[in-house]
Amino acid sequence: MLGLVQGLTEFLPISSSAHLRIVGELIGSTDPGAAFTAITQIGTESAVLLYFRHDIARIVVAWWRAITGKRGTDWRSRMGEGDPDARMAWWIALGSVPIVVLGLAFQDTITTAFRNLYLIAATLLVFGLVLGWADRVGAKRDGLEKLNGKHAVYYGFAQAMALIPGVSRSGGTITAGLLMGYTRSAAARYSFLLAIPAVLGSGFEQLVTNIDLLGTEGLPSLPMTLLATVIAFVVGYVVIIGFLKVVSTYSYQPFVVYRIGLAIVVLVLLVTGVLQPYGTGGP
Repeated sequence: MLGLVQGLTEFLPISSSAHLRIVGELIGSTDPGAAFTAITQIGTESAVLLYFRHDIARIVVAWWRAITGKRGTDWRSRMGEGDPDARMAWWIALGSVPIVVLGLAFQDTITTAFRNLYLIAATLLVFGLVLGWADRVGAKRDGLEKLNGKHAVYYGFAQAMALIPGVSRSGGTITAGLLMGYTRSAAARYSFLLAIPAVLGSGFEQLVTNIDLLGTEGLPSLPMTLLATVIAFVVGYVVIIGFLKVVSTYSYQPFVVYRIGLAIVVLVLLVTGVLQPYGTGGP
């Protein structure tokens, strides 16, 4: 069930980590934890690698040719001047810096205080409204060939906000892209590419450091976590195909309405005692 939820929600601007936190408790378990969430995201990011494999291969080859001086030995050529694919590699690296720095700085808070369901309900609501506003006012004129270093950093900080469950990694980066004038499809594609280093890095780091904790204290076991990861991969791949087609034609307003509705439901369940702010295990 949790693998299915991860696959369905990772690429939509509705926050997969929030859904895992909520559903994990509703199905009679406890909060599956930040480690479980990060590890299952390996599955969905593997789907990104498969879907964008040609783009990724082209970007890596172009970057390598540039950095090794095949396109010129001056520093501008090595930085990919005149080659949008080589520049994209640098923009992905630059955009990944904020989430790495902030993730390490707030690691303890991410696994504890940030998983409070009152906070999650608030972020679902607030950032849902921000996404709706950005979708209305964004110029939606630029493709990824217009991406530059400044915008890559802005994208990176928007992605880093998703360290708080409820913000949504794709929702944050897509919102930033819309506000900077990018089209819906361009913002979504860069969101997927930008997530690869951070999500895979976080997932494998959590797998290595927390493998002994899986299966203890109410957490899913390693085999169950791996099963959820495989399910997330299969479902996530299908979602990518559908999502990119949808955003090329329609607005993000249905996702905004869904986020607001989910926030209200979570608040009602908290007030009535069906859900606990920190789960049954406490903070």
